[in-house]
Amino acid sequence: MYLDGAVPLTGFFGQPIWARGRDVGDEHPVEEPGPAAPAWAALPTMPWTRVVTNPRHSADAGVSSAVAPAEEDVEAAEPEQTPPSGIRPSGPGYPPPPGQGHRQPPPGPPPRHGAPPPEPRHGAPPQPLPHPPPGVTVAFLGPAAPANAPPGTAQPGPRDFAVRPGPPVTTPSFDDPTPPGGIPVVPISPAAPAASAAPISPAAPISPAAPARPISPAPARPISPARPISPAGPARREEPPKPDPEQILAGYEWRFDPDTLREVVEGEEVDELREIRDLLTEKVTAVADNPTRARLLSLRAVVSRILGDLGKALADGRLAVAHAEATGELRRIAITQARLAHVHQWRGEYDEADRLFALANSTELPDRLRATMHQHAGKSSYDQGRNIEACNHFEMALQLRKEEDPDLIAQTELALDAVFRRVAEKGWGPYPRTREEILKIRRPPVPAFDEHSQRWGFVDPSGVFTIGPGYVDVQPFRDGVAWVQRPGSHTWELIEESGRLLIPPAAGYLGVGSFSDGVAWVSRDGTTRWIAIDKVNNVLISTGFDDVRPFRRGVAAVRRGGRWGAVDKVGRVVVPFQFDGFATALHDGRYIDGFSDEGLAIVSVAGRKGVVDRNGRLIVPPTHPALVIHPVAFLIVDAAQRWGALDRQGRLLIDPSFPSRTAVTDEIDRLLADTRPML
Repeated sequence: MYLDGAVPLTGFFGQPIWARGRDVGDEHPVEEPGPAAPAWAALPTMPWTRVVTNPRHSADAGVSSAVAPAEEDVEAAEPEQTPPSGIRPSGPGYPPPPGQGHRQPPPGPPPRHGAPPPEPRHGAPPQPLPHPPPGVTVAFLGPAAPANAPPGTAQPGPRDFAVRPGPPVTTPSFDDPTPPGGIPVVPISPAAPAASAAPISPAAPISPAAPARPISPAPARPISPARPISPAGPARREEPPKPDPEQILAGYEWRFDPDTLREVVEGEEVDELREIRDLLTEKVTAVADNPTRARLLSLRAVVSRILGDLGKALADGRLAVAHAEATGELRRIAITQARLAHVHQWRGEYDEADRLFALANSTELPDRLRATMHQHAGKSSYDQGRNIEACNHFEMALQLRKEEDPDLIAQTELALDAVFRRVAEKGWGPYPRTREEILKIRRPPVPAFDEHSQRWGFVDPSGVFTIGPGYVDVQPFRDGVAWVQRPGSHTWELIEESGRLLIPPAAGYLGVGSFSDGVAWVSRDGTTRWIAIDKVNNVLISTGFDDVRPFRRGVAAVRRGGRWGAVDKVGRVVVPFQFDGFATALHDGRYIDGFSDEGLAIVSVAGRKGVVDRNGRLIVPPTHPALVIHPVAFLIVDAAQRWGALDRQGRLLIDPSFPSRTAVTDEIDRLLADTRPML
């Protein structure tokens, strides 16, 4: 159920207002039908079963990277280091030195068979034994066994020292100093034998016939081969990777209270969520880019909300929205707005919660994400006792996903059961509000024709004329103003909602366009040389264009010399004049003139379609017979009328092999991992 990357998946969320079905002059909306009566009346509901979550999470949570490797694996992964001063470790697991498959006699002339070994010099003090390297077992043995004795035997006599097991340790050079920080090495006289045996007196006779005794294991406990030690000190063990809090949250199984419809955490779950919040804090302090900070801060707001720290959740939620708006990505903005709305809901600030839910739920988002937002907006209505409005939201969530999302359906049916229980106790509550009422957008007067005077005027929602019928032609109010034409005048004048005149007819505009973003296109000949003005008739763009389209998000498509491009509000060309036209088709069936809320537009050259953004970057070359903007992709058609998809960078995402646009859209939803992020 989870979203930044990144996705994406790519692309998400400054932009608002996203009004579904709103009356905007540069759109050709397809009204979304609404049911005559709530569908919940005939909607079967599933019995609700409380889900018991595993606080430690299963492997399905996708946290494989968060599992620390075994200690043996960590040690095995460390590079082998060479012992200092030429000392070679011995023992199990260490190979013998080159050329030494078994123990070799000490350097010197080979002993004659049966000859006694040399005696030590009289009066010479015994030479000190070198310290064995760490991890090497030292055993006390008898005199060295004769050359013809079987392995593992020795003669009785004065105790000698031998290194066991494995090949003998190579003795360092006489001039080698003790390495700093390494193992102390005692210089040995050139006459001393190797470390595998102590100095032996040349006068000590050894009887060849003496019975050999087996070498018993040393009484010291066995020590595993020591790890090589570098001169700088012991090797530092690598820290195991920390678990990823985003992956943990994505796989979390939440429990919901059947009466409040809110998440329930208790016991160890509370401590675990606090740990997750700390991990999110570590991640957010390590990044500086707006997209990542928006995602992490909004997730931390979710965790703080569920833990009941609503003050922290509110601060994180607001900051996340600011970072998301800085990216200009519709999807990212919408998700952060919905998470902040949920915080306001839990704080009891329902007006702001409902406003943010309405702003976030744009028709340009994937149906799956919109369904989740409807579900949470319905919970906010449920908290307020607006049960009809809550049912409408839950019904819309079911319509958008139907049988394709069993988890969402189960949660929605749980919510409907709660609504029905409350309705039985307290009734249906207030009548549902319109989107304009939720957003506190005052509906402007609408044009109305008076049959008696045969003139046009404007009426309020109750049908009463607020601006009397006195015009031969009018345009609807847009951006708080409307163009009207009085009898006997061929030019247009601009009025505000109170009827006050802003631009007189003497300005001489025969052609006018609706205001958008505070700017409108006008022409004095009615067909060409279009210029841009503000509401008090200040000229903003004096360059005359052959044809124009309304401004959307600060950019407008314009035509000059038979080719189309785009300019910003100061007349700067942002898209070169090199296209045959702009015809932007959206996945919800709407067509708009110019750029979408995300700043994308479909352009055409010789009947082939491509995509440009508001900065003039050509994302998809105009090579496709048909193209539709999807919330996370571009839907394309090949010459055989088969549908496929490109990603938001213009790279092939799905081969054109589907018979319809709906089929390829369903395939995209199946591939997406964050179409239902946790809100």
